[in-house]
Amino acid sequence: MDIIIRRASLVRSTGLVDIGMEAGRIAAIEPHLNATARDEIDAEGSLVTAPFVDAHFHMDATLSYGLPRVNASGTLLEGIALWGELKPELTQEAIVERALQYCDWAVARGLLAIRSHVDVCDPRLLAVEALVEVKRRVKPYLDLQLVAFPQDGVLRSAGAFDNLKRAIELGVDVVGGIPHFERTMADGAASIKLLCEFAAERGLRVDMHCDESDDPMSRHIETLAAETHRLGLHGRVTGSHLTSMHSMDNYYVSKLIPLMRESGVAAIANPLINITLQGRSDTYPKRRGMTRVPELMAAGIDVAFGHDCVMDPWYSLGSGDMLEVAHMGLHVAQMTGVDAMRACFDAVTTTPARILGLEGYGIEVGCQADCVVLDARDPIEAIRLRAARTAVIRRGKVVSRSPAMRATLALEGRPAEVDFRIRR
Repeated sequence: MDIIIRRASLVRSTGLVDIGMEAGRIAAIEPHLNATARDEIDAEGSLVTAPFVDAHFHMDATLSYGLPRVNASGTLLEGIALWGELKPELTQEAIVERALQYCDWAVARGLLAIRSHVDVCDPRLLAVEALVEVKRRVKPYLDLQLVAFPQDGVLRSAGAFDNLKRAIELGVDVVGGIPHFERTMADGAASIKLLCEFAAERGLRVDMHCDESDDPMSRHIETLAAETHRLGLHGRVTGSHLTSMHSMDNYYVSKLIPLMRESGVAAIANPLINITLQGRSDTYPKRRGMTRVPELMAAGIDVAFGHDCVMDPWYSLGSGDMLEVAHMGLHVAQMTGVDAMRACFDAVTTTPARILGLEGYGIEVGCQADCVVLDARDPIEAIRLRAARTAVIRRGKVVSRSPAMRATLALEGRPAEVDFRIRR
């Protein structure tokens, strides 16, 4: 075989197993695999998981922090205004260079699939062409799915719908939208109808920035779910952010969540960004802003966590670490039960993979030989430690290695080495 990982712990397994990989696929998973390989990795009981997946990101803006200036208010609207100032100064070369640097960060973090929104309101489609080129270049080691995103509103911005259609022709995969940024609530609803009908006609998926607001009356997710049901788009539509649900009254939500479930609309929360941008107009108490993750999950709705931004006009931090995203999501949603913490790990692995429609994803025989060896025993420990990715494997080849999380002490009478994992 090409690679065998010995003594691996899996997300949902009680014993250790060996994982054999051959010709880019997982060929065997057995307690004691009787085979040899060109490369053998002894996991020593560490967790081996399918790769991390980021279901919501903005790669055209990533690593542009401070251009043309820093977001002084920290608000969503100033971030959008800054992006509008920066757009005329963008070059394809700079976008490609920053995006490729971020993809390197992602691979080192075990993040091997990303859905990135790309602004289509610039008639030059400069960012679209740049990210289509990035998608081509990174294909051997990272799945990049692109969303045609009319940042300034598909109806509000002249020519945006034609630009969106051109972006799809250039190789963008998913139809995006931002109904709460249209001029009126009615225009927002009309934009959803327009974009969903276009997606249905073309057989495409939909992922809309929806209700990224503290306003409980921003209810475009209701329209998105209704249009999904009307057009038979079940399982192909995602509402991203949905932060207004944090402020809605429980009676309305008791109607809304079953509608989302019936239509098969998925939800993506972005914990790092939602907790940073929302509630900026509040005094005290301050709203957390993230959507109703536990309630949506309990209703059987697919909920993923996205990173959203890294060092751009909206967020000054980040490093492509989806365990950091899960860690923040766990805290903001107060998901501290054992099953809830494991669900937060799923929200950056299996659930976003399902939302993106990734084929051959998972740690099962026949799946793509893509996986991450984490310096942790289980998903909860991985989140707690933001565990090191000691090995990242793509299509049966090791593409990244990192040292385990250890420290050597010089304290009298104490052990010389610190292991942050819990001994069992």
